Amino acid sequence: MQEPTILVVDDEADLANLLKVSLQREGYKQIYTAGSIQEAWTSFQQTQPDIVLLDVMLPDGEGYDLCRRIREVSHVPVLFMSAKNEEIDKILGLAIGGDDYITKPFSPKEVAYRVKAQLRRAGYQTQETAPVTSAKSIQVGPFLLNGDETEVHKGGDLLELTAKEIGLMACFMHNPNRILSKETLFERVWGEDFFGSDNTVMVHIRRLREKVEKDASKPVYITTVKGLGYKFVVPKEEQV
Repeated sequence: MQEPTILVVDDEADLANLLKVSLQREGYKQIYTAGSIQEAWTSFQQTQPDIVLLDVMLPDGEGYDLCRRIREVSHVPVLFMSAKNEEIDKILGLAIGGDDYITKPFSPKEVAYRVKAQLRRAGYQTQETAPVTSAKSIQVGPFLLNGDETEVHKGGDLLELTAKEIGLMACFMHNPNRILSKETLFERVWGEDFFGSDNTVMVHIRRLREKVEKDASKPVYITTVKGLGYKFVVPKEEQV
């Protein structure tokens, strides 16, 4: 598989370089840096990165604005980095299309770990974890999950999902009609221990429903089991 390309956007040059060095130590070679929205957008178009590490506060605007622009043309994972640690800031970052949110100060090693988790969910795997044979696609009702879990189709149409949304669908489709707690979903999709915040999972579920349900306010497939979690259900008339 082609080596992933990473774009680091932060106006603190020392921090950006520190992250670059840390990621290089983890084996990533194609890393680009930018210090502003304008510079980052130009670099994004030129390099077509597979993941973006994006600071929220930039000299010419907020990283949220750049994320919105990226989401108009791409579904690559976006990992927000910010000194803003209020819950509302994290919710906003996730709601506009971010896949993860990490607050400063942070350990470069932690960022590298999260990058690895995001790339894994987006379809990149290290040599030692790559499967020897291709896995089979999974069909559940009108939904089809391809063998490497990078695409989800509904009724033959490709759904435009982010890496996290694909991860959630993979969990659901591997466990139809089973109740999955928020803790379970977080640990499987985000690849780390659940830290007690329900909002990360809730925001992503809401966004996912908007793409897979006919009416997101009246979900048919991704149902809520009050006090327990979520369950993926396919009506009998749509079962294959």
